[in-house]
Amino acid sequence: MASVPAASATRGPVAARRWGASLGGTGWALFWIAVFGLLVLPIVLFLLVAVSPALFEQGPAWFTLDAFGQVWTPTFLPAVGNTLLVGTGAGAAATVLGAAMAWTVNRTDVPLRPLWSGSMFALLLAPSYLIALGWERLLEPGGVLDVLGVPDGALRALVYGPVGVTAVLAVKGLPFAYLAVSGALRGLGDEFAAAARVHGGGPVRAAQVTAALLAPAVWSSFAIVFAESISDFGVAATLANDAKFPIATYTLYNAVQAFPVDFPVAAAVGWVLLAMAGLAVFAQHRALRGRSYRVLSGRSRRARRHVLGAWQRVGTVAALLAAVLVSLGVPVFGALSASVISGLGTLDGSHGFTLDNYARVVASPALHGPLVFSVWMAAATATAAVLLAAVAAWLLSGTEGRLSRRVLDLLLLTAVALPGIVFSAGYIFTYNLPIADALGIHLYGTPLLLLLGYIATALPSTTRLLVGTVGQVQASLPLAARAHGAGPIRAWTSTALPLLARPLISAWLLTFGGTLLELPVSELLYPPGQPPVAIGITKALSNYDYGGGTAMEVLAVLLALAVMGLAWGLWALLAPAGWRRIGTTA
Repeated sequence: MASVPAASATRGPVAARRWGASLGGTGWALFWIAVFGLLVLPIVLFLLVAVSPALFEQGPAWFTLDAFGQVWTPTFLPAVGNTLLVGTGAGAAATVLGAAMAWTVNRTDVPLRPLWSGSMFALLLAPSYLIALGWERLLEPGGVLDVLGVPDGALRALVYGPVGVTAVLAVKGLPFAYLAVSGALRGLGDEFAAAARVHGGGPVRAAQVTAALLAPAVWSSFAIVFAESISDFGVAATLANDAKFPIATYTLYNAVQAFPVDFPVAAAVGWVLLAMAGLAVFAQHRALRGRSYRVLSGRSRRARRHVLGAWQRVGTVAALLAAVLVSLGVPVFGALSASVISGLGTLDGSHGFTLDNYARVVASPALHGPLVFSVWMAAATATAAVLLAAVAAWLLSGTEGRLSRRVLDLLLLTAVALPGIVFSAGYIFTYNLPIADALGIHLYGTPLLLLLGYIATALPSTTRLLVGTVGQVQASLPLAARAHGAGPIRAWTSTALPLLARPLISAWLLTFGGTLLELPVSELLYPPGQPPVAIGITKALSNYDYGGGTAMEVLAVLLALAVMGLAWGLWALLAPAGWRRIGTTA
């Protein structure tokens, strides 16, 4: 019997090679061409123009650092300093609050734990600019609070500035910190804190030991939130811009939108953003270097939940409820209330509650056209991204092609760190070059270029979402189907697809929801006359049509939720019973 495992181990890599070969050389070539065109070419060419403008006919110098010198002028330097300020503040605030919420939900018997965890996932799906716009609709002059007669001058002065910008970015980063620390807490038992207590340490010392062991998760959450905050464009284009508080991503946007376009300076700002993200990763590496945080072993024991007293439960629930209301409740209330108030944002002194704003969106092509366009673009993006991500996840989780796996992994990690605004600028620059026109590549100003930008920003995160599940599928399953006479497609759909159907649907829905309301790529790449819904919302609001803009916002969110509900409803009704049972518990 000992020879059976050995034979199986021998057949595993052979099966993987044969299954990979079934994709065909043409299929792999098309995959790498897509990855190169989506992730490599636009970004490399765009960043190169900062140091060699003559190479792209953007200036006389073949090598120069003049573009970086312009970044450090009074015109651009405040934006860089502000970006570092709000990124550090948002990272620290989100990490502290996220760690506190994670410990409370995972280590105490606080009531309604699914509600607090669910609110973090809901916040994860909310675009940052929608959170900012919700606060603006409440606090702007002539906004909801002014209409209701609520004094808001002091709060308005606080929100419309660095404090408000930092707070909104911290709220958006809160789910990342919560999820990072929650994952670490699940693997950390009570034995270390108990050892501190046995050796004479009090509760404070035991808490210090626990906090020290959570350092990797804490530093990771800070680095993630910092990188997300400095690369955010939604808050920079809404709340920060309205508060006259310049941010680096909006400075890059202005350089691309200037006439004439200043691509070298825009690329230099892109380099600065990448350097800032690298600072956070370097700080994390320095803080954790030379220390071991391996706490899982065969002797690890599950941690016990702390039993809260009656007043502690009341205070904890009140604190968690306040956090959820501030992060989600206030923006939702701001959007919903603004959408049902007539004349909001106008000089008309009479205001009332009405549903006319929704009727206008439904009846006016100028208002509902962007929503319809975004639905089709989001569906196409989700489909293409999931197909490419499934292939990429298969390659990353395999055992063959070590060099190709490392290259792909590096590309995807780099793409995750790149701000969406840098992606967009890279696409504008690359596909507007004379050589692109000479090669017959006429993508600039077309919906296809916008679609490619959407796919490029969605592919890295979608791949990360699928790689764990795809890695669990044994390569011998499709090979066994082939041995019984099934063709390549039939072999995959009969063996791998039932195992991956639910994760593929989840990845499709998350990509669809994230693309539907995407702003930075939409802002720079949308074709003339075909604005996506995010552009339609911001245009309506900039024209002081607060009711129409917020009604579009509410309808877009409801539509995304309806598509998700419909997809899972069809899954429950139409999917084979065996498919639905995979991954469930008894």
